[in-house]
Amino acid sequence: MNQSISIIGVPMDLGQNRRGVDMGPSAIRYAGIIERLENLKIHIADLDDVPVSRPDTRKEVKDGHLLNLQQVADSNWKLAEMVDQEITKNRFPLVLGGDHSIAIGSLAGAAKHNDNLGVIWYDAHGDLNTVDTSPSGNIHGMPLAVSLGIGEEKLTSIFGYTPKVKPENIVIIGARSLDPGEKELIRDKGITVYSMHEIDRLGMSQVMNNTISYLREQTDGVHLSLDLDGLDPEEAPGVGTPVIGGLTYRESHLAMEMLAEADILTSAEFVEVNPILDDQNKTATMAVGLMGSLFGEKLK
Repeated sequence: MNQSISIIGVPMDLGQNRRGVDMGPSAIRYAGIIERLENLKIHIADLDDVPVSRPDTRKEVKDGHLLNLQQVADSNWKLAEMVDQEITKNRFPLVLGGDHSIAIGSLAGAAKHNDNLGVIWYDAHGDLNTVDTSPSGNIHGMPLAVSLGIGEEKLTSIFGYTPKVKPENIVIIGARSLDPGEKELIRDKGITVYSMHEIDRLGMSQVMNNTISYLREQTDGVHLSLDLDGLDPEEAPGVGTPVIGGLTYRESHLAMEMLAEADILTSAEFVEVNPILDDQNKTATMAVGLMGSLFGEKLK
């Protein structure tokens, strides 16, 4: 993995309707991410935060059925430009969220540099909804569908091309809350999913071995999109859409350690840290610990 990392914060809370997740990047920085990675002898450039344009009021602003569509699209375009620029400089983009709608921009910037970008979607949710299937109109439930070229044109066309990823290059890990339309899309596109059922039966070690082997064979780079609600809310309470029965902190550390050893990642993001809903910044601290493992931190 590239040992020059560019940290990009995205204080986005417009892809959903709960306040606080816009403070996620600050919470992660406060929990010591820069110091943690510098201790690993990694060169860090903190690029501060992507400007997030806001509606005139913080009330729900819907464009058709979608919440804050124009503002989400504008910010993701800016993020895509930053991710693209850092990869061009041969630096590893590490994006801090913010709600999961920011993955639209991360993937748009990253996929420009790969013919077959792989995606590990570490999440309780599939985020494969569209304007037609979404119960809420919240864009943070749509970024993976958007990246497949499915959904609202203002989002799918970000950075001037679509799709960003192919369904056969996606692996979802930790899923336990999928809407009917998402399940149908997963079946239709043949997307690989390791739900909690498979993780319990196979164990995290086997799931990660399968994922790494599969993506290594057919992709030319891999983006990790890690939503902290992939972890069980007993361990990571500071998330906006918690789902019980999730991954443990230890399982997640193992997953990150195995990705570090495999050396297949070319970009990553950690999203949905909401300090308002957290307990003494516990979830942001967990995010920092997982990033430490992802970038090679070891006990000995």
